[in-house]
Amino acid sequence: MKIELNQITVRDVVSGYVDNQENGVLGYSGKLDIRPAYQREFVYDEKKRNAVIETIQKDFPLNVMYWVKNEDGSFEVLDGQQRTISFCQYINGDFSLNDKYFHNLTEPEKEQILNYKLFVYFCEGNDKEKLDWFQIINIAGERLSDQELRNAVYTGPWLTNAKSYFSKTNCAAYLLGKDYVTGSPIRQEYLETVLSWINDGKIEAYMAEHQHDTHATPLWQYFQSIINWVQLIFPVYHKEMKGLNWGALYKKFGSNSYDPKVVGGMVDKLYGDLYVKNKKGVFEYILGGCVDTKLLEIRIFEDSVKRAKYAEQTQRATVQGKSNCPLCAVGENANKNRIYNIEEMDADHVSAWSKGGASDITNCEMLCITHNRAKGNK
Repeated sequence: MKIELNQITVRDVVSGYVDNQENGVLGYSGKLDIRPAYQREFVYDEKKRNAVIETIQKDFPLNVMYWVKNEDGSFEVLDGQQRTISFCQYINGDFSLNDKYFHNLTEPEKEQILNYKLFVYFCEGNDKEKLDWFQIINIAGERLSDQELRNAVYTGPWLTNAKSYFSKTNCAAYLLGKDYVTGSPIRQEYLETVLSWINDGKIEAYMAEHQHDTHATPLWQYFQSIINWVQLIFPVYHKEMKGLNWGALYKKFGSNSYDPKVVGGMVDKLYGDLYVKNKKGVFEYILGGCVDTKLLEIRIFEDSVKRAKYAEQTQRATVQGKSNCPLCAVGENANKNRIYNIEEMDADHVSAWSKGGASDITNCEMLCITHNRAKGNK
């Protein structure tokens, strides 16, 4: 790969600056593609964005930038997109700094910014060399997510169209699924989620298969079908629904028939059950026919656990000549030698369930009903 260092003024870069969905983000008299397909959306927060402008105003050096030089003489920003968009937006009047827009500055102040020299490496090479450089030089900057790196490999019309649905601020996927999907569209987390849903986690395989498709409408329709299905089955929203693997649940249960009213009643009942520890598991539990109680992390002990613990305590108590209720066996009381029937006892958590105590035999203690209820009221 050929690399050449150049000095380019801010004035030259902002010449012909345009940022719109039709033409993308261009500068340098239309010759610089500031946001190629493999680049992310603008992610700098206000503090970082302002720091770029203040660095230029003080004539401090910005970190070196990298542009790819194409065969037709055009360029792509390989590294430096966030800094470039920051000063382009400021000069374009998109935001102010210290209550001053660019047009509020004095002429000398404007000229100082426009004449500021950027250090830019021009890089020439094949696609593989460009992508290798892209991954290496971004290590020190805003780290790329796995999906952003995938986007760098599978560029094309399909990806461009997919990003219009899933990778823009307030994009269609975000507006529809923000209550059900975690992450940020501009960091490609919505796109990554739906790709994982549609192909059982084999994201690269799906992108490779569809890279040269002219559009990504089927992917968008698939996302819509899942979110609409969730909203139909569970018309009342609960915050625990966000971030569930709805794609996997749709594939497993999407062909089943559910009555939303019945489902809603079941959700209310389980949410009101103090023994249900994992509220996120309620939805899969209901979809699966209310069979897998492990999903709920039930607070109560299984009957088999109670019987085993009862037998253990009773055998030990008989040998010792004491009550099989540990609390009755302590001190001087009328029941200190009483052996209770299992129906007269309740299972108690030795280490409180509210503090993470498990509902298994190692944390189970059988107490007489009187003592268990008295303990629970404390």
